[in-house]
Amino acid sequence: MSMELIVHPMDVLKNQLRKILRVIPPGSSIYYVDYPVHSNGGDLLIMKGTEAFFKDYDIIVQTRYSVLDFPDKLNIPTDQIIVLHGGGNFGDLYPAHQKLREKIITDYPHHRVVILPQTIFYIEESEFDRTAQIFNQHSDVHLYVRDTLSYDMALEKFNTCNVYLSPDMAHQLWPIMPTSDPVKELLYFFRTDIEKTKEQEELELSGRGDYLDWISLYNRVEKKTISMIVNRMRKGGGPLPMQVIWSKYTDYLVDKAVKRFSGYQHVQTSRLHGHILSCLLDKPNILLDNSYGKNSNYYNTWTSGIKSAQLVAASPQTELMLSK
Repeated sequence: MSMELIVHPMDVLKNQLRKILRVIPPGSSIYYVDYPVHSNGGDLLIMKGTEAFFKDYDIIVQTRYSVLDFPDKLNIPTDQIIVLHGGGNFGDLYPAHQKLREKIITDYPHHRVVILPQTIFYIEESEFDRTAQIFNQHSDVHLYVRDTLSYDMALEKFNTCNVYLSPDMAHQLWPIMPTSDPVKELLYFFRTDIEKTKEQEELELSGRGDYLDWISLYNRVEKKTISMIVNRMRKGGGPLPMQVIWSKYTDYLVDKAVKRFSGYQHVQTSRLHGHILSCLLDKPNILLDNSYGKNSNYYNTWTSGIKSAQLVAASPQTELMLSK
């Protein structure tokens, strides 16, 4: 009798990231730009997944720059691939990161530029057209996007770019082992920013679990430490190796998120990386959408095959199906 090998969907998603090696081959030398220096744990998970990807495939990071410390003029040898951090800030909601992206495309026309998996969202079509005009003047841009909606938009707008569909870089962290027993029943991990929805607000009124967001996961001292590092980086760092300090500190911040999530049997979340972290822990979770469909698009593209994960339209009557 033949034994059929069952492959976990998360193994499949991690394996999908190998396709990036076609444009950043193993052993490549790169500049890693726009890595996050803030308290959004989702971006920190993406960063840790990205660094794990570089390490796993012997990709040599010559130097790293955030939006805070990227120099106005920087001489980058043309044999270096410029790799831009992925996430959900491609568009006009987060202009600082978009401006840096467009500056790189404009200032380095002879380099290969790789943008790791992003979600695209523009409020103003004219802004999208302006970005496309900049991108279409470069002949070696490789743009990875995280969902089919972003993919279709990118194909339509970016005529000279190479556009690919890819899961989020955090999947490189699979699997993450829980660090504590799940003694509590339910964690609501809900957005508290511009992307929260009315459905989420209604659900909050009827909830029966513990509430957290990235901003409340970290305490006053931790937030103060993050602010101090941000200020140091903005001023140029000084004698202290701020990148190294930030790398170590974000290990601690991500470990704290893993520990908190580990302590619950189920997670209900409107944060995409609340969902992805739950999946990385193989923990039952329900995903609500955000304000512009990022979460549902991601789920429908990548994670709908994970048995422990569900996508629901929230309402005050929503029952936590996983607890049945």
